Amino acid sequence: MITPVQCKMARSALGWGVRRLAAEAKVSVSAVNRFEVGHTEPIPITLEALQRALERAGVEFRPDGSVRLREAADAEL
Repeated sequence: MITPVQCKMARSALGWGVRRLAAEAKVSVSAVNRFEVGHTEPIPITLEALQRALERAGVEFRPDGSVRLREAADAEL
């Protein structure tokens, strides 16, 4: 599962705001805000929705905890 810092880094890499991520993941804006500031641990389905939305947009969550955008050739797969 992703961490709050990874979520923020991924959004930044995509140039997305909280509202965009919430819309793409079909979760509330407040759920994203609360997660990213560490106020609450979302239920697993919410975390999965956030991660899936970011991955669909081209984000790769690396085993070392870093975040990167897949290259164009990788994203087409």
